[in-house]
Amino acid sequence: MPEIRLVPCLADNYAVIVKEGSTVFLVDAPEAAPIRDQLDEDGWRITHILITHKHDDHIAGIAELVEAFSPEVIGPAAEAGSIPGLTRTVREGDVVEVGPLWADVYDTPGHTLGHVVFHFPELKLLFSGDTMFALGCGRLFEGTPAQMWDSLRKLRQLPDDTIVYSGHEYTLSNARFAVSIDPANEGLRTRAAEIERKRADGVPTVPFQLGLEKTTSPFLRADDPALAEAMGLSAADPAALFAEIRGQKDRF
Repeated sequence: MPEIRLVPCLADNYAVIVKEGSTVFLVDAPEAAPIRDQLDEDGWRITHILITHKHDDHIAGIAELVEAFSPEVIGPAAEAGSIPGLTRTVREGDVVEVGPLWADVYDTPGHTLGHVVFHFPELKLLFSGDTMFALGCGRLFEGTPAQMWDSLRKLRQLPDDTIVYSGHEYTLSNARFAVSIDPANEGLRTRAAEIERKRADGVPTVPFQLGLEKTTSPFLRADDPALAEAMGLSAADPAALFAEIRGQKDRF
């Protein structure tokens, strides 16, 4: 397995640095300073930057990092006009070669319309940006609930042992919300208690395992009759139930 560094940035963002041999890639660039500090500590130089979407808290560090390291910068074709410094654009169906590693690209509209994620199947790693969080998903700044639900169902099809790195530390709030709408889910309650302990100790909740997410996250279970019944919406179709879940989280 490669060496991986989770780098806290800004108030609650994460960047991720992955090293495999002489290849060092960064996923998202919220701000340059903490990323450069981690690189200096390890004695690494980034060769590639993978960008999931156009929001400033994921791209603000690109210019400084490009000036320092001249990496290849790879990001979503649909948002190329909003992301400075891209050297390659990608969309669903593309395979990204990152040194000896490779990733499948998936379009995941919802948070933004051009959002992409990167799945490294051989490494069992998914970099989900702001599409999927632990027990949550990104706010719908541009897309519709139906689009986000389709994006999450796409990611839900990946293997259970996939390890997910997301772009923010939102898990404590997500866990409290999830329990509020699905209180009888024992697996969720156990996970929420562990999250409470971790955050009290200042321990990150990222990364997380996709298989656990499938059984505990309401955002991946909008087609689960048990969740629909718990919310008093047994007659709702999955897209409508997802819209209700996202709306309730926005007001939580």
